[in-house]
Amino acid sequence: MANNTYDAIVVGSGISGGWAAKELTEKGLKVLLLERGENIEHIKGYVNANKNPWEFPHRGGRTQQMIKDYPVLKRDYPLNETNLNYWVKDTESPYTEVKRFDWYRGYHVGGRSLMWGRQSYRWSDFDFEANAKDGIAIDWPIRYKDIAPWYDYAEKFAGISGNRDGLAQLPDGQFMPAMEMNCVEKDVSARIKEHYKGLRQMIIGRTANITVAHNDRTNCQYRNKCWLGCPFGAYFSTQSATLPAAMKTGNLTLRPFSIVKELIYDKDTKKAKGVRILDAETNKTYDYFSKIVFVNASTLNSAWVLMNTATDIWPDGLGSSSGELGHNLMDHHFRCGASGKAEGYDDKYYYGKRPNGIYVPRFRNLFGDKRDYIRGFGYQGSASRDGWAREVAEMNIGGEYKDALAEPGDWNIGLGGFGEMLPYHENKITLDKTKKDKWGLPVLAIDAEIKDNERKMRKDMMADAQEMLEAAGIKNVHTHDNDYYPGMGIHEMGTARMGKDPKTSVLNEHNQVWDAKNVFVTDGSCMVSAACVNPSLTYMALTARAADFAVSELKKGNL
Repeated sequence: MANNTYDAIVVGSGISGGWAAKELTEKGLKVLLLERGENIEHIKGYVNANKNPWEFPHRGGRTQQMIKDYPVLKRDYPLNETNLNYWVKDTESPYTEVKRFDWYRGYHVGGRSLMWGRQSYRWSDFDFEANAKDGIAIDWPIRYKDIAPWYDYAEKFAGISGNRDGLAQLPDGQFMPAMEMNCVEKDVSARIKEHYKGLRQMIIGRTANITVAHNDRTNCQYRNKCWLGCPFGAYFSTQSATLPAAMKTGNLTLRPFSIVKELIYDKDTKKAKGVRILDAETNKTYDYFSKIVFVNASTLNSAWVLMNTATDIWPDGLGSSSGELGHNLMDHHFRCGASGKAEGYDDKYYYGKRPNGIYVPRFRNLFGDKRDYIRGFGYQGSASRDGWAREVAEMNIGGEYKDALAEPGDWNIGLGGFGEMLPYHENKITLDKTKKDKWGLPVLAIDAEIKDNERKMRKDMMADAQEMLEAAGIKNVHTHDNDYYPGMGIHEMGTARMGKDPKTSVLNEHNQVWDAKNVFVTDGSCMVSAACVNPSLTYMALTARAADFAVSELKKGNL
């Protein structure tokens, strides 16, 4: 049998797990990186990355068999044949929905770093201080100043393109040159800024797509096929960025098809001494040992691992002594906003397929604004011209119809809100031991919902979008609310929150489990609140920070 003892073990190879592997190996530790799914190799594994729509058997759509095999994934856009192997088959890995929760997972090397939306924003102290100010849940144990240098560090390595916009609620970062707005977006942006005297602004999205060559990665080619895997390495993923860096050290061992069943807890030392895995291909069990463990299996699965650990000491698992493990589950609520038609630009077009949109940073409940709910929302969106797939109402057949479709159609612009969801203790996950997955392991039961605060916010998310677009001269503006259920944002957070007190939190300010100080959890499960910006950049920064602390403590003999 191969070596089974390492300096560190990292559970999960997604955005945060990849960062943990990079940081720990670069600091000289021998690291085992465990991934429960297959190894999708950079470039070679992106089998559909260069295909055109007509090269897919169903033109990129979905079949009846897919709908049967993926009862959850079929609820939204992820179910299609272009990258089907990137998504978990629901029938193999079921879960129990006490209330509807749309859980979209990627079990493979790189996890959802291959399919993420790449929007990358810093939190501000408005976000870190919000819980304390509002008397909600518990206070964050850190502030912006604690994480700011790590945001710098993460941005420089990952490659984030954007503008320095000078906004207090959305701190500037270490950016590559920004992508450019198109003509309609530029005009709408200028009109919004003028109309609201700078209190509302529309900026180009800050995205983890590099705009200049960086670390053996080629700059973005504006193909907008990111979700198929990028053979140029133009967007940040484990495969394009952190895994090559970790491999370069010679200190990394990657083991795919490794389902971590539990951590191995030593009650004498009160530390974890390793992990127990189930080989997903052979169903054999193996033990691996290490001095420290980073749990980065994603929010729900990281909590699942802790819940299955040391149950002879804590019936609800390692980290449950506070009564908070599995609780405070959050997401971002969205699928509502407004859109309309931009007139007067029929002689204008744009180059390429920019894989990025515009962003309207939060303005509600800030700078003196007060609503009948707390927290706020931002908007993502874009302006574009209708293509050949549109309908031409006056015609439906013949040469003139074909000619009309050869010309671009109307300019449209849309804004979709992303709102903050509060950390409700009763939004929780538990183990459902009555149901098993393909490998005979107990599954999660998920019980979460949005409440009045989010519902009130959604009204503003629609009304404010309409108001801004109309103020900017957009015509035929209409609002929409396409119904939201938790999980749809694919921004799961909470379940193992950080805090200042072991009685009310699972982790301390360095992401250490209070009950086992050599176990670190740095994925979305550590979050104490959700803010309204995309969270992945914060996971990167927290992971790099925790890895630095872990190695320092290891060298001091404290772990």
